[in-house]
Amino acid sequence: MISKYLFEKELSIIIANAIREDVGDGDHSSLACIPYDAVGEAKLLVKDKGIIAGVEFAKQIFDFVDSTLEIEVLIPDGEKVKYGDVCFYVSGLSQSILKAERLVLNAMQRMSAIATKTNEFVKVLEGTNTKVLDTRKTTPGIRALEKWAVKIGGGENHRFALYDMIMLKDNHIDFAGGITKAIDATKAYLEDHRMHLQIIVEARNLKEIKEILKSDGVHRILIDNFNYEDTKKAVALINGKCKTESSGGITLETARKYAECGVDFVSTGAITHSVYNMDLSLKAIDS
Repeated sequence: MISKYLFEKELSIIIANAIREDVGDGDHSSLACIPYDAVGEAKLLVKDKGIIAGVEFAKQIFDFVDSTLEIEVLIPDGEKVKYGDVCFYVSGLSQSILKAERLVLNAMQRMSAIATKTNEFVKVLEGTNTKVLDTRKTTPGIRALEKWAVKIGGGENHRFALYDMIMLKDNHIDFAGGITKAIDATKAYLEDHRMHLQIIVEARNLKEIKEILKSDGVHRILIDNFNYEDTKKAVALINGKCKTESSGGITLETARKYAECGVDFVSTGAITHSVYNMDLSLKAIDS
């Protein structure tokens, strides 16, 4: 994964770009009818159930919009919530609260949905040694938020992007002229550039598993689109020589069956690309 510095930088870029997109040259609805010095208070109201996520990010948004805003957190990230719960109160200049409102809600609704979905996979895998991983199947521009939400939900992050891990998939292997050529070229590239990146190699069948195992330096084998029986055979062949990951259409219904085959990880894009936003609202509190 990327460093904390780069992650925080990504969050700053997301906030700045989202405010630019949403506010432009001003929130004219608020500017038109609310005095600039008017103060107020609002609450983040839950109208759904699941795992809340994005509270800490909301604090960053409010701080970006107006550092004088005050936030009182009642329910932190990662906690279960139900209809009627209040996650936090925010108080200060009314115009500032309204300027931040939509971005706070958009981010928290999306992040909470991802955290909730991820947590469902975590529960399914309880009692096994297998962890759920996310993928790069994320919404362009807000990957940092979605991967953060996966962590809040109890999952693990895969590589953040193309630059922080080597993953040799079917197209890389085919374009390179085969598995061994792809691995050898990769190791030479990393040595030449003095880079220390983990190498993951995708296998499409048991024959490819055997070929991958002939090369040193592979951190993890991606057992892609295998059935349960062949996954068990693959894990037996690998025999702890490197980490194992099942991928390809993993669902809540199939995740545990793959885990019981002995893999270290199951990865699924469903936790980021196929979720329904949690229903949240930011409601003004009458003074």
